[in-house]
Amino acid sequence: MKNTNVTRELSTPELLERLDEEKIQYRKLKMNHAVSPLENPMKIKAFRRNIARMQTELRKRQNEQVKS
Repeated sequence: MKNTNVTRELSTPELLERLDEEKIQYRKLKMNHAVSPLENPMKIKAFRRNIARMQTELRKRQNEQVKS
């Protein structure tokens, strides 16, 4: 479920929008898990990692802009 290739192909505004959507879904998933256990709690871990990957890609792009 790695989105490394997908995150590299997206433009920066699209990546920011997708990151916001992922964060919203992650919060909802955590809230639902707190109320009643999920069938697959590993989804929480996958969302968290996808968010981290997107943030890493954004940070990498910011560093490239500063260097240029």
